[in-house]
Amino acid sequence: MNTSTASTRATTGADATTDPTTGADPLSSPVPVLSFSPVVLSVPGRPVDLQVRVSVPATGTGLPVILLSHGHGPSHHLSSLHGYAPLADFWAARGFAVVQPTHLTSRTLSHLVADAPGAPDFWRSRAEDMTHVLDRLDEIEKAVPQLAGRIDPAKIALAGHSLGGFTAALLLGAGLKDPDTGNVVHLADPRIRAGVLLAAPGRGGEVFNGPMAEQWPIIGAVDFSTMTTPALVVVGDQDDPRHFTDMGPDWHADPYTLAPAPKTLLTLFDAEHGLGGIAGYDAAETTDENPERVAALARLTAAYLHTRLHPGSPAWQTACAALTSGAAPVGRVESK
Repeated sequence: MNTSTASTRATTGADATTDPTTGADPLSSPVPVLSFSPVVLSVPGRPVDLQVRVSVPATGTGLPVILLSHGHGPSHHLSSLHGYAPLADFWAARGFAVVQPTHLTSRTLSHLVADAPGAPDFWRSRAEDMTHVLDRLDEIEKAVPQLAGRIDPAKIALAGHSLGGFTAALLLGAGLKDPDTGNVVHLADPRIRAGVLLAAPGRGGEVFNGPMAEQWPIIGAVDFSTMTTPALVVVGDQDDPRHFTDMGPDWHADPYTLAPAPKTLLTLFDAEHGLGGIAGYDAAETTDENPERVAALARLTAAYLHTRLHPGSPAWQTACAALTSGAAPVGRVESK
């Protein structure tokens, strides 16, 4: 981290988005959610069509958009447009249009794309999926009932969990040394104004020394020094990535530590790689199931993106400043 950059810290409790001036919470009035899937986009050269789920509030206009990139994971359907309902539902109920693609890494597609170019990590295709979504946002808007004319295409954010955090990093500006060619690739999309990286992979180099490192060299090929888009990096302080590195949980903080400002780091106490269970309701693969942690994370990420996409909104500032009296904090926030 740049030691000349000012750093702020706060301890966050469960409820933390109240406007201290008016007492109003800009995210406190959830509305019913409409979810529509699949929206099918034919993409030349892609071995299968790109399918996305769109979740939106039943009311409202000028909706900002969150693209949500799923992780890899052991489940068949959570690593697809069917996953991450605890986040997608919350965000949509608070005024965001959430778009979830099924990347080619999804286990739901493994029998169709196992021999396709780019397998098994499909790192370029995953990022290009998001670019295709943005290129065809008008088409998606028209395909979803009751959505036409309600999206604000100037307010775009991106979130990703685990391998999805790796995808998000590329679209937020991180460079990548292609293991096949040795060339440095940049896939940043300037339309994306803010990002959230959830339990994302960290650096390569000598510390990329775990038993899975040789099987996934692409993970260690990222350069965070060019990731200039504002981002919230979320880590669990018990998320041990020993299959990739012996650095411990701090490895997941690398997108914050090694990227330039403005960046914010949210460390969730006692959280493991599932961050309490964000991949799905009652997901058996979650080693640290904690509905309260998931609810707090959903609120904090919504507050961060609300402020980034609505300059002047107090949502994030008050989320960081508010402390729940007598309650155990869910995490710690620092910024640069």
